[in-house]
Amino acid sequence: MKYFFKILIVCVIFALPNNKIQAQKMVNKIMPPVATIKPHTLEKHKDIRTDNYYWLNDRENPEVIDYLNKENTYYNEMTSETKDFQKSLFEEMKSRIKEDDQSVPYLYNGYYYITRFEKGQDYPIYSRKKGTLEAKEEIMFNCNEMAKGHSYFQLTGLSVSPDNKYVTFAVDLVSRRIYTIQIKNLETGEILSDKIENTSGGSTWANDNKTIFYTHQDAKTLRSDKIYKHKLGSDASKDVLVYHEKDDTFNTSVYKEKSKKYLVIGSGSTLTTEYQILNADTPDEDFKIFQPRVRGLEYSISHFGDSFYVMTNIDKATNFKLMKTSETATLKENWKDVIAHREAVLLEDIEIFKDFLVIEERENGLTKLRIMPWSGTDEYYLPFESETYSAFTSTNVDFDTDVLRYGYQSLTTPSSVIDFNMKTKTKEVKKEQQVLGGKFDKKNYQEKRIWATAQDGTKVPISLVYKIGVKLDGENPLLQYAYGSYGYSMDCTFSSTRLSLLDRGFIFAIAHIRGGEDLGRPWYENGKLLKKKNTFTDFVDCSKFLIAEKYTSAKHLYAEGGSAGGLLMGAIINMAPELYHGVIAQVPFVDVITTMLDDSIPLTTGEYDEWGNPNEKESYDYMKSYSPYDNVVAQKYPNMLVTTGLHDSQVQYWEPAKWVAKLRTLKKDTNLLYLHTNMDAGHGGASGRFEALKEVAKEFSFLLDLEGIKK
Repeated sequence: MKYFFKILIVCVIFALPNNKIQAQKMVNKIMPPVATIKPHTLEKHKDIRTDNYYWLNDRENPEVIDYLNKENTYYNEMTSETKDFQKSLFEEMKSRIKEDDQSVPYLYNGYYYITRFEKGQDYPIYSRKKGTLEAKEEIMFNCNEMAKGHSYFQLTGLSVSPDNKYVTFAVDLVSRRIYTIQIKNLETGEILSDKIENTSGGSTWANDNKTIFYTHQDAKTLRSDKIYKHKLGSDASKDVLVYHEKDDTFNTSVYKEKSKKYLVIGSGSTLTTEYQILNADTPDEDFKIFQPRVRGLEYSISHFGDSFYVMTNIDKATNFKLMKTSETATLKENWKDVIAHREAVLLEDIEIFKDFLVIEERENGLTKLRIMPWSGTDEYYLPFESETYSAFTSTNVDFDTDVLRYGYQSLTTPSSVIDFNMKTKTKEVKKEQQVLGGKFDKKNYQEKRIWATAQDGTKVPISLVYKIGVKLDGENPLLQYAYGSYGYSMDCTFSSTRLSLLDRGFIFAIAHIRGGEDLGRPWYENGKLLKKKNTFTDFVDCSKFLIAEKYTSAKHLYAEGGSAGGLLMGAIINMAPELYHGVIAQVPFVDVITTMLDDSIPLTTGEYDEWGNPNEKESYDYMKSYSPYDNVVAQKYPNMLVTTGLHDSQVQYWEPAKWVAKLRTLKKDTNLLYLHTNMDAGHGGASGRFEALKEVAKEFSFLLDLEGIKK
């Protein structure tokens, strides 16, 4: 349910009146597929629910596949007149992208590492150069070659051995996020016989260059539950189990500290974390618990010198504080304050250097980068003038440097990678995202932040961007986007595809609703569990504010969200369908109770601290009061496009499929309702960069068609 979602932006101009669009569709007389009703009784806490479409929960059933294919056929037939437009939109978006692009190189253990794309190719090429950027390029992986013959391809988890000879890598060919780890000899190009199945993709090397630690996933629930140790060249079936996380509300992972001295096993649930450490020079010894788990205690660790720095919420530090402890005395009673807790400032992350400590903070909804010299001399903040930007520390792999690499972008400023000298306070822009075509000038666009008032009096920020000259007369099409779950802050990012929307008079708005962590940890706490409805009412109140301030009107307001944001879409159309002319729900988590009661479904047990445990009656009743699937009623609904992937491991395809089937039966309107299932992909959609753009074009054309835009 979590997220791996995309902010997909939609282009709109004015043409035919909206009501003519629906009328034209009706003339086609194309009948939507009707899912067979097969009542299935579900009972919990003496409450009986009847699920008429429970049978769709079986991807091996030919009848299910047939129904999904019929929905796809219906979508294709109903949108056939937009196919040429979709192609032109795709080409328009693609034309802004520098196809032969590459990342900013970074130096690690004697090699510069680079990720690059070639013109016309969908997938990246991973390479490195020894010692200098003028050295001969060594191709590590050409994913374009590896992806041939596969409808889906994903490479992840690259980890180079300390002697630079080997690299572990992981591949998913199905989009279920079930990865197979293999090992490549970078000197000979040989792929070793070692093959490790059912992993999360990540792995890390001990300092002996022959021992690998990796995370195993439960085959059914896909929970990361075990850490194994593998010896180079050995049979994976004989790998040693190092740790088993038996609490099914926790996931586990393994990594190496930046100092390279310690291997770390992390275990975490929504509210609680625990770490174990082991000297990376002695991989056959036992891991030692850093601080045993305590319900509600969250902490993370960073090693430097002879100490660990601990970011934690201990002692009611809701927004977290930074503490320090000796590497030989790691229990919480030994932790000492470095940066005290602040009520108005969320401590998000740290980056440690030999002479500096860099702090990522969030205050009043904005990220700040704070530079603190260890010498105790004057600290300072990097200056950011906008209120609609995103800033974050980037790839900083070495301690002994005065240069901080960070990223910056805003709703009008393309993404940049910047090297900042913390001593001289000078910066060098290593790369700024190129927007091809020669038409883009950020001075032509307005970005700003406004504040809506929620029904309980809470002020909710909204970030906006639109083309200068747009009249705020209530007639502008506006796309309102939000996520609002898991404490995920919705930072403002630049999108070249969004230009197609802005240049046609569209306004784009991000609603920073509760459930995210945009305004600190309490912002998250007040949008989860038994306060989850604040997420939905915040979004609706933002919509009402945008209409009242004449940024748009109900006949031109569109909403979009994915995954948990798709749950948001399902909730708002049950609560206030009259506010929206169209809605896009991507891989939506809409069957909340049934999913959360099924602990065999991937991710379910680990979500109890986010949504609640419906095995407890109070949580069950509250979930039932907002679960989109359970609350579909006989009323008018907006025009809707619902997307999913057959192999989705996070939100199973049957949730949106059942939802659409139920909506078709109950809704009292002639508005459009489409379900499109990618039969080859999962939660993140298509894997290639240009194939993914085709999916965006489908969504763009849906909204453009509603606005009467034909070209």
